[in-house]
Amino acid sequence: MIKSLQRINELAKKQREEGLTNAEKVEQQVLREDYLCEIRGQVLHTFSGLTVIDPLGNDITPDKVRFEKEQAQKKLPE
Repeated sequence: MIKSLQRINELAKKQREEGLTNAEKVEQQVLREDYLCEIRGQVLHTFSGLTVIDPLGNDITPDKVRFEKEQAQKKLPE
């Protein structure tokens, strides 16, 4: 689970109930941006592991996915 999610939810609840200070609004925005970056990273990681095969057994993985897969493999420590 994403660590900042609990704090994001706390701030959202406080915002609905009583409002946020300016410092809390800034914190909320930063936490939300970090959360989105983490989710995007997870999606990219998932897609970089895909291989698309047509009914004839041919690899038809899009070039963009192949490129991302190659980049991810280069980043792995050996």
